[in-house]
Amino acid sequence: MPRTINVGTRRARPDELLSVSDHLDELRRRLIVSVVVLLVAFAGMYAVHDALIDVLTWPLPDDTNQLVTLSPTEPFFTTLKVVFWASVLVSLPIWLYQAYAFVIPAVAEQPRRVVLSVVAGLSGLFAAGVAFGYWVVLPVALEFLTGFGGDTFNTQLRAGEYFGFATTMLLASGLLFEVPIAMAALARMGVASAKAYRTHWRVALVAIAAIAAVLPGGDPISMVLLMLPQFVLYGVGIALAAKFGQPPLWRRDEGGEVADSLG
Repeated sequence: MPRTINVGTRRARPDELLSVSDHLDELRRRLIVSVVVLLVAFAGMYAVHDALIDVLTWPLPDDTNQLVTLSPTEPFFTTLKVVFWASVLVSLPIWLYQAYAFVIPAVAEQPRRVVLSVVAGLSGLFAAGVAFGYWVVLPVALEFLTGFGGDTFNTQLRAGEYFGFATTMLLASGLLFEVPIAMAALARMGVASAKAYRTHWRVALVAIAAIAAVLPGGDPISMVLLMLPQFVLYGVGIALAAKFGQPPLWRRDEGGEVADSLG
């Protein structure tokens, strides 16, 4: 049975050359969905912004939990920034799926069960990453950074800077947990393979360490806490790549099978 690809409201045959306008229509539709999701998430987060701020201030040490604002408008705009970044955190799994659904069907057929598994995997791993950052990394990083220097410094945290730090840390932690899905997607497209991941594991370890070093915080403890689960997730990504990977595009025939190199 021939494979078809969704293009807007039309279905194209695999041997049909899609026009630029077809691809742009599909991209526009997915961008509209992403914007609508963000707006809905923003409305929902604003409705509970007081509780949201309480949640984000929970990891602060007891002696620094009073945040400072320095202008009459800062509380309002800081709240809007918190609501916006919380909306991004909530919307990101849907955005990642929209990107996945736009790119992958061009190179591989995706049964419904595979698509549902991807959605569940994206959402679950991102939520796990945010939870790990909130319960483990953020409290340890704040305890270390605010307590550094002992009594030498009178630490007062500005609200806008703290919430920017916290939301960036949570967003980065959630994205780092998406590594296995990203590895599987690249393998599915034929860009990488499980063998390549295994061969270049030393490069991956250096990349993981570099990413952990440039994230907010930068202290050795939070770096180690962010790196440890990545080693496990990298192994999961290798297993997914081995299961779902496909040959490179130039080695496939029109039916999606591996082309005979002698014929």
